[in-house]
Amino acid sequence: MKGRGDRLARVAERIREEISLILQHRVKDPGLEGVTVTDVTMTGDLKIARVHYSVRGGEEERIAARDALRRSRGYIRKELGGALQMRYSPDVTFHYDTSFEKGIRIDALLRKAAEESSGEE
Repeated sequence: MKGRGDRLARVAERIREEISLILQHRVKDPGLEGVTVTDVTMTGDLKIARVHYSVRGGEEERIAARDALRRSRGYIRKELGGALQMRYSPDVTFHYDTSFEKGIRIDALLRKAAEESSGEE
C-alpha cells in the first residue's frame, strides 16, 4: 500500500506539468516569456500549491514575470481545476526560485578556490 506522501508527490508533479502547459499555450501575457516552473509543493490537504518558478533574464524580467503571474493566477487556477479533475482546485501561490543563482554563485566560488589552490603550488 502506498503512503499519503506518494500522493502528494504525484499531485505536485501533475500540477507542475499542467501549469507549465498552461503558461506555454494558454496564457497570452508577454511578461511570462522565459518563465520555467521548477517545482511545486503541496500542503497535506492538497488545497494550496506553492509553485516555484525561475525566469531567464535579469531583475526587470523577474519583476515582469512576478506581476504577470499575479495577474494570471485566477485563470491558471481555473484551468488547473479543469485539468486535474479533483474535488477542489488548489489555491496557487507563486514563489521565485533562487536555486539557479545560488548554484552559479557556488560554482564561481569553487572555481576561484581551485584557481587559488593551483596557483599556490
